[in-house]
Amino acid sequence: MPDRSLGARGGSSHAACVSASRSGKPAFGAVPRPAGTPVARGQGFCHGLPGEDAINAMYDRSLIRNFGIIAHIDHGKSTLADRLLEHTGAVSKRDLKAQMLDDMDLEREMGITIKANRASVRYKREGRVYTLNLIDTPGHVDFHYEVSRAMAACEGVLLLVDAVQGVQAQTVASAYLAVEAGVEILPVINKIDLAGASPEDTALELEHVLGLPAEEALFTSAKTGEGIEELLESIVSSIPAPEGDLEAPLRALIYDAKSDVHRGVICHVRVVDGAVQRGDKIDLMGVGSTHIVTEVGQYRPKPTAMDVLRSGEVGYVLAGIKTIADVNIGDTITATARRAEESLPGYHPPQQMVFCDFYPGPGTETTELREAMEKLWLNDCSFTFETASSDALGIGFRCGFLGLLHMKIIQERLERESDVNVVQTAPTVTFEVAKSDGTVLRIESPSELPDMSQVESIGEPMVDAQVIVPAECIGAVMQLSLDRRGTHRKTEYLSPTRVLLTFEFPLSEIIYDFYDKLKSLTRGYGTMDYEFSGFKVGNLVKLDIVVNGVAVDALSIIVHREKAERRGRRLLVRLRREIERHQFEIPLQAMIGGKVIARETIKGFRKDVTAKCYGGDITRKRKLLEKQKAGKRRMKQVGNVSIPQKAFLSILDPDD
Repeated sequence: MPDRSLGARGGSSHAACVSASRSGKPAFGAVPRPAGTPVARGQGFCHGLPGEDAINAMYDRSLIRNFGIIAHIDHGKSTLADRLLEHTGAVSKRDLKAQMLDDMDLEREMGITIKANRASVRYKREGRVYTLNLIDTPGHVDFHYEVSRAMAACEGVLLLVDAVQGVQAQTVASAYLAVEAGVEILPVINKIDLAGASPEDTALELEHVLGLPAEEALFTSAKTGEGIEELLESIVSSIPAPEGDLEAPLRALIYDAKSDVHRGVICHVRVVDGAVQRGDKIDLMGVGSTHIVTEVGQYRPKPTAMDVLRSGEVGYVLAGIKTIADVNIGDTITATARRAEESLPGYHPPQQMVFCDFYPGPGTETTELREAMEKLWLNDCSFTFETASSDALGIGFRCGFLGLLHMKIIQERLERESDVNVVQTAPTVTFEVAKSDGTVLRIESPSELPDMSQVESIGEPMVDAQVIVPAECIGAVMQLSLDRRGTHRKTEYLSPTRVLLTFEFPLSEIIYDFYDKLKSLTRGYGTMDYEFSGFKVGNLVKLDIVVNGVAVDALSIIVHREKAERRGRRLLVRLRREIERHQFEIPLQAMIGGKVIARETIKGFRKDVTAKCYGGDITRKRKLLEKQKAGKRRMKQVGNVSIPQKAFLSILDPDD
């Protein structure tokens, strides 16, 4: 693990770290095809580009450049990719559209990249034709794993920084990923056309924070196209060509995959050694399965079939693989007839950090929701789901997500693409429970918590967070962090006006609205990035919510004991507002174990049964009232309480 401390970020120590990565970068292997091997032409989505046969015949690995584009959210990655496609002639001006590589409607509407996208372009320089394979990566912290995957297919990255906003939290995190991957870092200052741009100051800030020489930074405007030609020249001259052995047995890294309803699984690969072509019999070394290649090609930016993918090249492979479950991201493809001895280093699978239950809403059956989730999982295997049940909501699914944004995107895609209604419970995080007998459990829901008499300790997930804020907002951000049980680690001034703060937080305290409140306190200038650091034992208890004498599992939460009573009281107040009145009185209770720590009551509708009694003996009125109370008691025993969706979401507010 790299040193994530602030001391390693600023000044000479981090500069040395970056410089080492820029000079002594570990290289990928390479792969050639044995002489005399026939070459077959695959049938792709579209025909080869003009001169394709000549380019294939003149294969030269020194003319290949593989690079990714990394940056903080909204610093212009997708717009820069559009300009590169336009400038190199990969897309005509007539066909060009904004966010060209973002192929999901949701990405265009939200203005963010959710899945990494790739394209191969041709660039002529000094009479030589270079193949530039670019990967546009997401900028949100929830999709951090997409960035790390992309770097395994690259020799270099463009580290994009907004000339107005300067270095942000995700800029630092992405740079560290690049250092860890050992790729060449090319600093690019973008949006220099804006009125408030300060590209020179941003370059100096980049040098101070990450140790990247300010004089090496390139100034561009992805919107106007200014500086794009100089950027392409620098990509060719600064990013090294891929290394490898074309004559070695085939080794190709699967760095991403997606499912096509007609063609099966499309594996996005980086060929490290050897070569692969149509008709080859290949093995997936991790899975142990064998397939026959039906097509190889590259995205230009549309999928284009090629004769062969050779060492150093990035493209896609189709081999009749049925479902995404049959492929492991990070697996190695090798030839069946001439197997490689060792597989390539893969990836750790993405770790789900946030969990919640999805239940079918009005007009949707459980089977419909299952089919919709299975269909969506074929194109996004980074979320998980399994069957769950609730007395209040029936049969549903327990789902795991990379973060809160990922959860919202999955729900939105389910409702849009499959036309299903989803009832969502409040998100939770994973807890580590140590039992008295020495066993350790990972639980994703408070309902999975064993009896407390068997529990030795409960550990909650912790994250190391880097927060960049204006200097005048330090006090307010410090108070917000302390309220969320954050532990301050270090403070470093990036400039006279901007400060980098490092905290350790319980994940459960920041996944809901911490980022929104940070933006509010800093007038929109605060940014945050975090990384999971491990589990830490805390004074945690299970808070049960009892409605009309019945514990509702979907409303139970695990909370710190110091906050349990306050949280329980505020939660019951919200529930009282959200649950409609019934014909009988509904008690709401917050309990820890068998102890009631808070109570609210929803009064029932009541008819004035004594309205017709006037004057006379009081005993008749009492008799009617007692009869009414007896009826209410019977109704309470057999009546069902209808709990709306808003009630389940009411526990999201961490201010309690």
